[in-house]
Amino acid sequence: MGLLQRLEVAHEPGLTHAQLFLTNEDLQPVPKEKRTWAGFNFFAFWVADSFNVNTWMIVSSMVQLGLSWWQAWICVWIGYGIVAPFIVLNARPGAIFHVTFPVVARTSFGLYGSLWTTFNRAAMACIWYGVQASIGGSCMLVMLRAMWPSVNNIPNHLPASSGTTTRDFMCFFLFWLISLPAIWFPIHQIRHLFTLKSIVAPTAGITFFIWCIVKAKGVGPIIRQPSTLHGSDLAWAMVSSLMSCISNMATLVTNAPDFASRAKTPSAALFPQLFSVPITFSLVSFIGIIVSSSSVTIYGEAIWSPIDLLGKFLDDDPSHATRFGVWFISASFIIAQLTRTNISANSVSAGCDLTALFPRFINIRRGGYVAAIVGLCMLPWNLLKSSNSFTSYLSAYSVFLSSIAGVMITEYYVIRKGHYRVTDLYHNRRDGWYWYTYGINFRAYVAYIAGILINVVGFAGATGRTVPLAATRIYEMSFFTGFGVSALTYWLLARVFPVRGMASTFEEVDVSQGEERDDRSSSDGEREGKEEKMQGYVYDEEVKA
Repeated sequence: MGLLQRLEVAHEPGLTHAQLFLTNEDLQPVPKEKRTWAGFNFFAFWVADSFNVNTWMIVSSMVQLGLSWWQAWICVWIGYGIVAPFIVLNARPGAIFHVTFPVVARTSFGLYGSLWTTFNRAAMACIWYGVQASIGGSCMLVMLRAMWPSVNNIPNHLPASSGTTTRDFMCFFLFWLISLPAIWFPIHQIRHLFTLKSIVAPTAGITFFIWCIVKAKGVGPIIRQPSTLHGSDLAWAMVSSLMSCISNMATLVTNAPDFASRAKTPSAALFPQLFSVPITFSLVSFIGIIVSSSSVTIYGEAIWSPIDLLGKFLDDDPSHATRFGVWFISASFIIAQLTRTNISANSVSAGCDLTALFPRFINIRRGGYVAAIVGLCMLPWNLLKSSNSFTSYLSAYSVFLSSIAGVMITEYYVIRKGHYRVTDLYHNRRDGWYWYTYGINFRAYVAYIAGILINVVGFAGATGRTVPLAATRIYEMSFFTGFGVSALTYWLLARVFPVRGMASTFEEVDVSQGEERDDRSSSDGEREGKEEKMQGYVYDEEVKA
């Protein structure tokens, strides 16, 4: 057995090279025994997901824009309330047909056209893994300081060119290291990790909330701080604020099928997600508001980062009780960073995507470890320190993801109306639904690019260039403009250039299963006639390669 054969992941014997490029065990529909996510697991997932540093601090930028605390909180409710239906809509194909995002993307972008969207998201998942691990490293530093205060005084032996210090790199590496065991577990099992966090993290958050109110003898002055904006300025500030909530979830909108593919029933991925997203994220942001407001009374300034505030608690010879409290809360934030960002949004996403890019050699587990290695080797602290526009680019990435989601959701609900031909997702037959034109659906790509182009000028303005006000306003609503333009363009092109399998009525069904039954009872010609008669599909006249 050669080296390449030893590196291959498990797959069915006798597959051709073309088939090995399209399938492996983790790309196939999830078998029934691995569909273990019940409604409670999705609820626990979002409770766990909401307790993280990003959500805690999301109101800070809104208040700094000039909003009052209650105006900012309304934006959080509206923003996450709007994004929840998008999550549910994009999760539906995964919950019905039990396939992950890269496979769902094949239905709209084509067998080979989906590779770009998959690579696009995989690359960003790896980058985000490193960035979020650096935040996890700061949580680790606070926890270690609570245990051993001398950690804060570790001498630095790294050169200035490294961009970090011995102490900070040690904490980053420790967080990176403890993340590795979590990647080992398959998706249908890591639900237990989210259940654990859904208990620990809220307990720590409420403890922090009460602790700060008691310490400040009140809720602080931010609660009484009025808005400094009025009229149209106030309206656009609120629009920009609620859009930041939506952008914060763009990755999880796109990769919703990854987790929904493990749902026990389609309804398990429906209402638990629809209601838990706005409720949990809004409650966590409220805790962040009150804690930060209390910090003004305690320290004379608003400290929005919970990690920085916990670090302040450790200054000036804290008591043993204070050190224990800081240790417990910072440890909870470590679990939060691990599960919310580097598992749910990054390692699982990267694992699923890399599996689709290299199915012969990579499965979800291996892909997750690749993301971890890339996150370490990219030296994320240098990226964040060396480029002011880098974080702007990461934040603006929702433009690209919303265009992908617009095409995918339109394809499922409007074009083929819930009809799948699952066998065609794993074969490059020229008469397959997802072959399109040499494996690429040009309609999807035109729509995808259109959704990006409408926001390009505004994105340039976000990086410091002078652009028209209209472009800025369009970009401030980038998720909607990107999603809406791509969805409308894809629908129009599908009407002008019909695709195979367009349906006249909505029905969530795997057509290939019906065809297999027909094959056992009728000839090929009779089956084709029956298919057109019963399903009413519209076939295009694309040239077969």
